[in-house]
Amino acid sequence: MKTIRTIFFVCCTLFLMQSCIVSHKPNMAFFSNSDYDYEDAQFASINVPMFLAKPYIKKALREDGESEEAIAMVKKVSKIKMMTVANGSEKLMKDYANYLKNENYEEWATIKHDGENVNIRVKQQGDMIKNMLITVNSKKDLVFVDVKGSFTADDISRMINFASDK
Repeated sequence: MKTIRTIFFVCCTLFLMQSCIVSHKPNMAFFSNSDYDYEDAQFASINVPMFLAKPYIKKALREDGESEEAIAMVKKVSKIKMMTVANGSEKLMKDYANYLKNENYEEWATIKHDGENVNIRVKQQGDMIKNMLITVNSKKDLVFVDVKGSFTADDISRMINFASDK
């Protein structure tokens, strides 16, 4: 009986951990379009299971001496998808920006730092922000972070100010 229970728990753990595997296929809607010519762009994607990540993120923030506001933001996150694109083109970024505009994403902030651009775009439902896309553009290499949760405009503003102060 103990062996069966152990095997069951191992199988459940493996099932839950499968989303942590890095994939070479895009995990975001625009990049999953098979008709689009991505030229020689190379993708790496990961879905982060929040029930595993939240405790580690909170602990790391506390150890770094971050404010409780930053830790409170982590509590509001329900899902994170990350994707990197190597050898991305200017055309790809322009088409992606047009796609987001058509999907009703609003651009909230653009931060330029050391030749890299960080864009923050949000999709709202009333006063609540349900989806936030963070794009880091470093010439040919791109990083996309898709954060789902329930945020307010004040939460995002505090996060931007917190990041700008560093």
